Amino acid sequence: MPPNLRVAARYRAATRATGIRREGVPVVVIGAGPYGLATAARLSASGVRLRIFGEPMQGWHTHMPEGMFLKSVPAASSISAPEPGYGFADFRAAQGSGPVGDLYPIPVEEFIGYGRWFQERRVPEVERSMVRGVQAVDGGFGITLDSGEEFLAAAVVVSTGLVPFAHEPRELRHLAAAGLTSHTCEHRNLTRFEGQRVAVLGAGQSALETAALLNEAGAHPTLVARAPAVVFGDPPQTDTPSARRRSTRLYKPGSALGPGWSLLAVSRGAAAYRHLPTPVRVRLLHTVLGPSGAWWLRERVAGRFPVLSGRTVRSAVPEDGTVRLELTDTGGGTELVRAEHLLMATGYRVDVDRLGLLEPTLRQAVQTFGGAPRLSAGFESSVPGLYFTGLAAAPSFGPVLRFVCGTGFAARQLAAGLAARNR
Repeated sequence: MPPNLRVAARYRAATRATGIRREGVPVVVIGAGPYGLATAARLSASGVRLRIFGEPMQGWHTHMPEGMFLKSVPAASSISAPEPGYGFADFRAAQGSGPVGDLYPIPVEEFIGYGRWFQERRVPEVERSMVRGVQAVDGGFGITLDSGEEFLAAAVVVSTGLVPFAHEPRELRHLAAAGLTSHTCEHRNLTRFEGQRVAVLGAGQSALETAALLNEAGAHPTLVARAPAVVFGDPPQTDTPSARRRSTRLYKPGSALGPGWSLLAVSRGAAAYRHLPTPVRVRLLHTVLGPSGAWWLRERVAGRFPVLSGRTVRSAVPEDGTVRLELTDTGGGTELVRAEHLLMATGYRVDVDRLGLLEPTLRQAVQTFGGAPRLSAGFESSVPGLYFTGLAAAPSFGPVLRFVCGTGFAARQLAAGLAARNR
């Protein structure tokens, strides 16, 4: 019997043994972060039966540094639900905390608490098991859990967050074997670097905040950035957008991503973004809300530690338990930086091939551009029944999918498509 037929027979036997028919599990949602939770909430409200797997907010709890603050303002940091009562403001009210506006940076610990509060009240059906394998079987999908359970599903929504797509420059990977380099998402607690020299590579929010946290933890960071200068956002003029002067609101209209016509366009035009030429979409994804730090980071960075802007890493060599970085500047000059560790705040790049839970032939069947899945208006990939949301959908729908405020658009579109498919 061919391997694919043996797989199908095994899953059919498993479903018979457990009494679960394939049509009894129409949708599986993989991941219980903001996008997975919003999708599950919207699907259940639409009457779609589903199973959702994952530890609620695990990616945020495990891979975001202690002491971090969200870059998005409170008004743009609510996980979407199909009915009112589950926003960030509702969570604060339930905790006995007062309302907050745009001048309040949200501590990551508070946001994790909010996500778990949302899950407990709106998506209590989350199963803490982890999905270990997904493969195409009989026009549907075979699901394998870490518990060993196997069953069939008609559709799968992949919402695995940022971590699988952490980008590490190829020329620096040889340092990992010696334990001299790592990505910022690998560290929850930065106090382990106390007293050490740490080079931080990058110019965005993650790089700037990581360097600030290292400095505050007693480490000695040096920020290395290709950008000619590090950039910080301007503080909000008022605590609420409605309090801005009318003339200012006309010149720079407010949006979930911040003030300005370009940000308004990408925050409200995600459906249209998908129809832009691929090169334009890719360029906008990297230039709209490009590398910069939040306004509240400026005083924690400026003058606190060395910031080497306009530098490119020419070579990185292990030397006596340290990393020796040779840098070149825009004028052709060179300089050396030595550090006990190199932290890469080099962002995330969507690549379906890095999703190991998808069986290889299934990954290969997904049509991609630049590694990202090509998605329909309903977030469905070229493999019928296989959907992607969150960061994996950002190359198709734009920068808004990189932020919590994108959960509303994504969950509505995805649930509508899946509900129609289920009918």
